[in-house]
Amino acid sequence: MRTVIQNTFGGPEVLEIVEAARPVPQAGELLVRVHASGLNPVDAATRSGVFPLLGEPPFGLGWDISGVVEEVGAGADITFAVGDEVYGMPLFPAALTGYAEYVAAPAAHFARKPASLDHVHAAALPLSGLTAWQGLVEAAQVKAGDRLLVHRAAGGVGHLVVQIAKARGAEVIALASAAKHEFVRGLGADEVIDYQAVDFTEKLRDIDVVFDSAAQGERSLSVLRPGGVLVTIVENYDQELIAKFEAAGRRFAGVSVQPDAAGLEAIAELVQAGRLRPHVAEVFPLAEVSKAHELLDLSSVKGKIVLSV
Repeated sequence: MRTVIQNTFGGPEVLEIVEAARPVPQAGELLVRVHASGLNPVDAATRSGVFPLLGEPPFGLGWDISGVVEEVGAGADITFAVGDEVYGMPLFPAALTGYAEYVAAPAAHFARKPASLDHVHAAALPLSGLTAWQGLVEAAQVKAGDRLLVHRAAGGVGHLVVQIAKARGAEVIALASAAKHEFVRGLGADEVIDYQAVDFTEKLRDIDVVFDSAAQGERSLSVLRPGGVLVTIVENYDQELIAKFEAAGRRFAGVSVQPDAAGLEAIAELVQAGRLRPHVAEVFPLAEVSKAHELLDLSSVKGKIVLSV
């Protein structure tokens, strides 16, 4: 099979397509023929060495996949069968090498692909969708009537946060550059603020939940009501910041996404109900993985970038 590896840290040019043996599913695992693999900022940070999640190279990147079950390991046939269309974020944060034609991974890390999505759009969902779900629903318990502030509302995670929050009845205030306002309004945001022109800390108060993927935790503290919660996916372990929130009577929730079949199933239900749809900005063939990473490095994409395998 074809797969992508890197032998050194660096820019997109370090990504190489090589031939490798097709994996064999072990007990409790599925062998999935990958049709599409989504890209995430963590991929670029791992590739460059800024965030050495997988240690020293060589290793392969990629966790978001959508595909078809090719083989079923012993015990995994209780849930899945050959031919099932599945999607997931297996093994994260351990290595998966999802930029590949096949992956073998625990069946418990997959769910059935939403029938209304093709593989490309399904592959855009798992890591970002689970990050949004685990932050909004499990950590913050967002509910109808809550006022939610979303940083980077047009991004891979942010555009899903907006939609999931609206599906739960929250009022959504989104921060995005002016060029992305129409896009974010189309997601359902009630109010959109140009963070480049307006200081949100001067404009907002009494926010119930802030969802932060922009390292704006300390600045967000002032807009939260007493008892309000910051959900952060970038400053999870900042002890000084945690202490400030505790002293101010606000709740701090650092979220590190984990594989979650139940969460994937809940996300699929929202998709099927027409309440959630991932936005795919660009699709690249596997052979152009370096070009895909060049775009990923720009950090200005609306929604997600996906590899077609």
